[in-house]
Amino acid sequence: MDKKSLSERDICTKFITPAVEKSGWNRLTQLLEEVSFTDGKIYVRGKLTARGNQKRADYILYYKPNIPIAIIEAKDNKHSVRAGIQQALDYAQILDIPCVFSSNGDGFLFHDRTATDGNIETEIGIDDFPTPEQLWEKYKKYKGITTPTAEKIASQDYYFDGTNRKPRYYQQIAVNRTVEAIANGQNRIILVMATGTGKTYTAFQIIHRLWKSGAKKRILFLADRNALIDQTRRGDFKHFKDKMTVVKHRQIDKSYEIYLALYQGLSGTDEDANVYKQFSPDFFDLIVIDECHRGSAKEDSSWREILSYFKNATHIGLTATPKETKETSNTEYFGDPVYTYSLKQGIDDGFLAPYRVVRIGLNVDAEGWRPDQGKTDKDGNEVEDRVYNRKDFDRSLVIEERTELVAKKLTEFLKGYDRFAKTIVFCVDIDHAERMRTALAKQNADLVAENYKYVMQITGDNDEGKRELDNFINPEEKYPVIATTSELMTTGVDAQTCKVIVLDANINSMTKFKQIIGRGTRINEEYGKLYFTILDFRNATDLFADKDFDGDPIRVKPVSQDEDLSLVVLEEEENTVTVLDEATGEEIVFEKAKIRYPDGSSLDGNWVARDPDARREKIYVNGVDVSVLVSREMYFDQHGKPITTSLKDHTKEIIKENFASLDDFLNKWNTTDRKEAIIAELQEQGVMVEALYDAVNKEVDLFDLICHVAFDQPPLTRQERANNVKKRNYFTKYGDQAKKVLEALLDKYADEGITNIESIEVLRVNPFDEFGSPLEIINEFGSKEKYLQAVKELEIELYKVA
Repeated sequence: MDKKSLSERDICTKFITPAVEKSGWNRLTQLLEEVSFTDGKIYVRGKLTARGNQKRADYILYYKPNIPIAIIEAKDNKHSVRAGIQQALDYAQILDIPCVFSSNGDGFLFHDRTATDGNIETEIGIDDFPTPEQLWEKYKKYKGITTPTAEKIASQDYYFDGTNRKPRYYQQIAVNRTVEAIANGQNRIILVMATGTGKTYTAFQIIHRLWKSGAKKRILFLADRNALIDQTRRGDFKHFKDKMTVVKHRQIDKSYEIYLALYQGLSGTDEDANVYKQFSPDFFDLIVIDECHRGSAKEDSSWREILSYFKNATHIGLTATPKETKETSNTEYFGDPVYTYSLKQGIDDGFLAPYRVVRIGLNVDAEGWRPDQGKTDKDGNEVEDRVYNRKDFDRSLVIEERTELVAKKLTEFLKGYDRFAKTIVFCVDIDHAERMRTALAKQNADLVAENYKYVMQITGDNDEGKRELDNFINPEEKYPVIATTSELMTTGVDAQTCKVIVLDANINSMTKFKQIIGRGTRINEEYGKLYFTILDFRNATDLFADKDFDGDPIRVKPVSQDEDLSLVVLEEEENTVTVLDEATGEEIVFEKAKIRYPDGSSLDGNWVARDPDARREKIYVNGVDVSVLVSREMYFDQHGKPITTSLKDHTKEIIKENFASLDDFLNKWNTTDRKEAIIAELQEQGVMVEALYDAVNKEVDLFDLICHVAFDQPPLTRQERANNVKKRNYFTKYGDQAKKVLEALLDKYADEGITNIESIEVLRVNPFDEFGSPLEIINEFGSKEKYLQAVKELEIELYKVA
């Protein structure tokens, strides 16, 4: 047998797989081949989407299901035994795997990430592959697992529900690292995972493994919203069955093992309301805190009060947005994250939906609004003469025409996109959400007449709206379509099919911004949800450019600081002060009190927090000229950062990194069999083809688009290129029927572009079906090879440089 003539797959089948099996690896449970561990990044092309390449390992070896301990990258025998090691190391780092192998069928190169004696890489014979127990010992060393008790916990089986569902690679890492950290004695742990990446499923697997191993016998899962508790109970945690209970009505039953509870349901301002004290301090072995950024970062919060009481238990915090400010710190309490899986990683891997951003700038927002002399509000009171700006609108001053224009622009967008695309409109407060619902109902009167639930206000004070929240997030329910909200839907809302996020609120908190963006990041392919659009009326998406938007949390709170103030003043007026509570991301208005008690005492002049459910005193005006100054789509590079240069300059930079000169590009273009491959390659590197077409000319070829943008060549339209070929009498060397086919291909190119004429499938559609079957057409050229050669020569003629 000539090994050099075998394909890579043949090398795997005939040499690598038998060698691994011979060492004791079970082919069904331990040895997985061609493992795709990402879904492939989603690229948005206008209204169309396409998946990029998946990351795929040739082999991943598991000690137990979901506990990967080795990776093998295979090459054909024309390569050396070392040829796959760098790719394997890249994958091993992503997958948190210590033992890395490369093979060409002759033997293995073993890269040992646990080596401390200098023998980090060694070549071993094809018959000397290590056994599962040998590599498990190296894995334990890599993870610091040194005792039999720790090993028992770390090797505990995952839960399998009888379906094909299994954790994604990053969930595996999060679960394994957490369980291993606890096995090694760590009692304060935080996991940072972007919204939509399955934190609850991850928490379930962690709890189940610790519970089944006997390491943790009684577990408390804490959340701060009923919706989160209900989703958890009905979802992944349902497998705990009768071992689980939800704490309700402050009633405690100590006969269960898994407890789900609202922290508000366990504690209160009144000592009698602190029902958690009905449990002994050592009752729970493990407490998992969902959305831990919302309170446990603060030392005097209700969360911390409960955690302090159960201080001997292991505490695991889950969050997409860890809280790190000068005043508040998650990492001060939990330590550095044992694992972080970011929004950018999720989008790059294809597990989270990418986003388009459309910025709509209104004249009054950009320029401010100053009332004319004597201008009165709707009650007839004269409006104070000053310049009002974006910070004022809908908080202290309401311009009716502004609300109406936002509703109109959103409606126009949906009419051009999909009028039944689930949409969340984030407003300044409840009053704004109420008015926005009315404005949107007016703009969409036809659909509201069909069903009044087409647009609904879903806010904390609106019982009818809150009852519709489940219907909004249920993919199978058509209504409501548009939800207007302020705070209620910023977190804990699993809106899988939300396709549009509208920002008409001033967002000053990075935590709150990330949570809002997270409402759109879930993918639901069954319902066509592969990306979402952000319509930004307040420049809130400036926060995408912040270095902290998608980075790891960096602790900035000084260790010695004892204060727990987390209020940042946003604006001061004579009788009110607006502050940002950085622990929750919420704005609070303090006002000078005017309160007198019957005994004659008074709070007059003291600062008190305004009741958040109370209506702010606002000025309402109309008759103001409000218009759109600019509407444009923001673009993001391949790293998810906003492009600050022009789209053309950004594209030119990418192309020139790949092609030093026009001749280099021409050579690549003419020698590549399918131009689609070049398009895909450029898109993976960040070239936004559809956006370029919009910016330059939709009638030009991608070839001309690139030559024009990168090399300053005057672009020709596809029709002009087709006409140039016809003028050269290029077809005279072919027979009449073949000539008609090539002319039709030329017309097809002029209408649709180069990629549509490169496939033989084009011969099945009009007008080619009039010339006969694909086989009959190909026979006019003599053979399939000669037909493909004719198409290739046609492409060369099309792209001749005059």
